[in-house]
Amino acid sequence: MERQERTQQIRTRMAELFDLPADLVAGLSHLEILGDRQLFLEGHSGILSYGTEQIDVSAGALTLRIRGSDLALRAMTEDELRIQGTIRGIEFLR
Repeated sequence: MERQERTQQIRTRMAELFDLPADLVAGLSHLEILGDRQLFLEGHSGILSYGTEQIDVSAGALTLRIRGSDLALRAMTEDELRIQGTIRGIEFLR
């Protein structure tokens, strides 16, 4: 097991043990989905690919793949982004 992966597991366990928000302790991204129309992601590292049917976002050790139709980036800051459109699927890729 990689050192980074092991460290991530330890942080996640500590967050659970002390009942702390895992995303803060472990450096995880926070994802909110509003129906099939809007996605909010906090803790991203940038957009890897962008199109109206698929958007790939770097989220630390994962890549978040959003698929759908009429997808559009509605807002983006250094740490947060909001995607709108008809979301048909979300994949977490390692």
